[in-house]
Amino acid sequence: MVTRKEVAAMAGVSEATVSRVFNGVGPMKEATKQKVLKAAAELNYHPNAIAQNFARRRSGNIGVVLPYVPKVHIFSTYYFAEVLSGIGEQARNSGYDMLLMFRSPGEGSDYSGFFRSHKVDGCVILGATDTPEERAELRMLHELGYPYCLVNQHYPGEAFQQVDADHVQGSYKAVRYLIGHGKRSIAFLNGSPEYSNSGDRWEGYKRAMKEAGLLGPEVTEPRDMPEGWYYEGNYSRKSGMIAAPGLGACLGEGLLDAVFASNDRMAIGLIQGLREQGYKPGADYSIIGYDDSEAARVTDPPLTTVAVPFFEMGRLAAKRVLERLHSGAEAQMGADMDSRHDVLETRLVIRQSV
Repeated sequence: MVTRKEVAAMAGVSEATVSRVFNGVGPMKEATKQKVLKAAAELNYHPNAIAQNFARRRSGNIGVVLPYVPKVHIFSTYYFAEVLSGIGEQARNSGYDMLLMFRSPGEGSDYSGFFRSHKVDGCVILGATDTPEERAELRMLHELGYPYCLVNQHYPGEAFQQVDADHVQGSYKAVRYLIGHGKRSIAFLNGSPEYSNSGDRWEGYKRAMKEAGLLGPEVTEPRDMPEGWYYEGNYSRKSGMIAAPGLGACLGEGLLDAVFASNDRMAIGLIQGLREQGYKPGADYSIIGYDDSEAARVTDPPLTTVAVPFFEMGRLAAKRVLERLHSGAEAQMGADMDSRHDVLETRLVIRQSV
């Protein structure tokens, strides 16, 4: 194995100079750099990656922060599986490893601590919520100039690095499709308001309903909705089943003819709960989900839904982190940091549940 000492001897420089060339540390004359690279090529010298990372004070890891919820199989959920696959592909193609870090609900965030301990060189954050504590920690992360990116969560009024999908337009298209099929009493099964995508889907639903004259101008918040038209779950199948008794009662009284659900898991839980009451989707009522998960394709009947490019969102988030890392822009602080908010398009997938 060729050593750094041999490269230094052939190039006529010190070992420290060879180290600086390969680690990109400190000022360097171009002629000296080329001598070292030429000697390394002739000797077939390959620097040790671990040693390089140590010298650069880098770990070689992209951190991915995930919510930890006991008894929830997070890796089996379509959203997390797709986003993680996208992050992993970009990291692998860029020569990085992916380090998963779990955070329990209600647990304080210390994103900057991951960087201070040199566990990660950049960080992709999933499952962030809009709370004062979370905003404060993200502001610190941003002001310190660390490479990071939020996925599927945005914060009004903040200049955070984000990759998101156009959930307003996605839900708008879904509800417009129901209205186009003659539906007039359309209930909305939404997720938690702590997530920005829940608010976005509410805005899309509300816009479509108001344009069609199905909601009055007095409806500005979910609490203003007609009785039995708004339910809030937590994006789990179980929360869809919990909403079934109330929605079933409205169906029985002729007060509803359709439901728009904020994700496929809740839609499938709701279908299951309503089926137990004798209501068949696509016949007794129409329903549209959101995500275009694999499960949506095998329901009975197959579920009309909104496709979200989760894989691409994960890949792009990792790309943005690596761009920040390699550009050296982490040295820029606060308002000078070049933040981006990428928004990807969604697509309505028509099947047989309407």
